Amino acid sequence: MDSIVVTGGAELCGEIPIAGAKNACLTLMPATLLTEEPLTLMNAPRLSDIKTMTTLLQSLGSEVSDLQDGRVIAMSSAGPMNTTADYDIVRKMRASNLVLGPLLAREGHAIVSLPGGCAIGARPMDIHISALELMGAEIELRDGYLHATTNGGLKGAIVPLRFASVGATENVMMAATLAKGTTVIENAAREPEIVDLAACLVKMGAQISGAGTARIEIQGVDRLGGATHPVVTDRIELGTYMLAPAICGGEVECLGGKISLVEAFCERLDAAGISVEETPRGLKVARKNGRVSAVDVATAPFPGFPTDLQAQMMALLCTAEGVSHLEETIFENRFMHAPELMRMGANIEVHGGTATVTGVAQMRGARVMATDLRASVSLILAGLAAEGETVVSRVYHLDRGYEHVEEKLSAVGARIARVTD
Repeated sequence: MDSIVVTGGAELCGEIPIAGAKNACLTLMPATLLTEEPLTLMNAPRLSDIKTMTTLLQSLGSEVSDLQDGRVIAMSSAGPMNTTADYDIVRKMRASNLVLGPLLAREGHAIVSLPGGCAIGARPMDIHISALELMGAEIELRDGYLHATTNGGLKGAIVPLRFASVGATENVMMAATLAKGTTVIENAAREPEIVDLAACLVKMGAQISGAGTARIEIQGVDRLGGATHPVVTDRIELGTYMLAPAICGGEVECLGGKISLVEAFCERLDAAGISVEETPRGLKVARKNGRVSAVDVATAPFPGFPTDLQAQMMALLCTAEGVSHLEETIFENRFMHAPELMRMGANIEVHGGTATVTGVAQMRGARVMATDLRASVSLILAGLAAEGETVVSRVYHLDRGYEHVEEKLSAVGARIARVTD
């Protein structure tokens, strides 16, 4: 099993290219199930989760090919489709549930295992189920599988979401493209990944308006065609690498970044004493002066502070001057990285959904263990600023969401390497 070894103390200088968004690509890939024509995605990230989705789609009968060293994904779902998404594949990744809506729309029935992924909370499927049931689906849970059928196909409906769930918005939006009539998603998620999916579906012939707002309207069509679509920049990878020079000093330009993708995050960085400058090529990040200042952070659905940047922000605030409070409002169990940061000398107290971080002058390297995807990279960030050597184990989590992290950080001066235990 691999580990990442980080020797702290080096300032960073240079450029880091930001990949296409994992969460966007994992949403775009199941859209191939909605058409018999080819769908090609450009700017795809090279991650283990993408391989898992590739395997899942292939098991359903799609043809999926990686081109240009994995940067391009060419897909075709022209042939007869298998409508069972097996547990052995689905258990590896939460986003696997995004085949449910497209399969129901195309075939009228589907059997999809309950999904897996990071252990950061329940993230229940009931929002997806109740939304699709409003569109005429009949869904029953048996032996860990969702057995879904329709009587004569899905029908347009008013679909109010009790929570602005990204996954449920995506599932319903894809399903509604081929439903009879008009579907309106109320309290829809507004993330850039939603806007990106809508843009791709419109290229395929879908009729969608309102993506990026809380009300999305989809007029069903008889069929969708093929398309070629570039995956939007990964705002979570962007935010993560923006924190690297913030936590250990120096200046880094994150290529492809835009403030509009991470505006709430940038506001908190500014309050902490971090300069973010938009350039023609991306975002240039550096400390304004001296030690970082403590700030309070509360996660929220987009356009709020992303839950997927909470762990990384905590790593920064561990060395800030003063006391910070981080409130996690999206997922329970998402402070599992706190005890590992404390092994490195951090002063953190967790009470329910709030973590209180009292900054220390210096973190110390230690052997730590990644508990989930974002926690793994937060420990690497902490290691960049720590005195001595930090060894992060169980980095298979890391490979689900960050491509070649050690190469990208090494290129700007970090002392980091992957080792096999």
